[in-house]
Amino acid sequence: MSITLTWHGHATWAISTPKYKIVVDPFFDQNPSAVRKANEIDAQFLLITHGHFDHIADAAPIAQRNGAQVIANYEIAQWLATKGVEQTVGMNIGGSVSLDFGSVKMTPAWHSSTLPDGAAGGTPGGFVIKIEDQTIYFAGDTALFGDMTLIGKAKIDVAILPIGDLFTMGIDDSIEAIKMIQPRFVLPSHFGTWPPIAQDAQAWAQRVKQETVAEPIVPQVAQPWTLEPVA
Repeated sequence: MSITLTWHGHATWAISTPKYKIVVDPFFDQNPSAVRKANEIDAQFLLITHGHFDHIADAAPIAQRNGAQVIANYEIAQWLATKGVEQTVGMNIGGSVSLDFGSVKMTPAWHSSTLPDGAAGGTPGGFVIKIEDQTIYFAGDTALFGDMTLIGKAKIDVAILPIGDLFTMGIDDSIEAIKMIQPRFVLPSHFGTWPPIAQDAQAWAQRVKQETVAEPIVPQVAQPWTLEPVA
């Protein structure tokens, strides 16, 4: 089964299969990189890595309009329930959950997590997503950390890593992360939205080719990229 990944700018991604639509960190309406608005987004599942505005801003309206299930840490799930989201799964680092499309495991991320209204947003995380025989790792907003080596033991097909620096790891640390994770493909995230996190993605891709075994894919906003099944 082929899976498509679509970058909507910043750290917002869509995963599509023939049956399911999943959105990670929905930030559309106030995202200067996005070309679509929240009311145009269809999804059955939303995954939230942490509580910062630029990762959760459109979660409630998208979930309410679509009747989508939201997967997040326990604190964020509880907070979204107070915003009218009816279906939530609250989890924590190291936990996993089986869903209609496959499974999701929450991984550590070294970051912070405060919700838009100032409430505590629990522990930030990433996700290892399994859809049939394909495994996708969304690192979320994170610094480099040594346990990425353990995450790589899940035999990651695609890793999506932040490269923006300042708030997350930058290009140098992303190269070290790729060496630890050893994915087949790697895509950059959380860059280029505003000047403080501007990065040259083509230069990043060249370094990935030269210094790691992964194949870099530089995404274009709203342009799907297809992950084909392993032959």
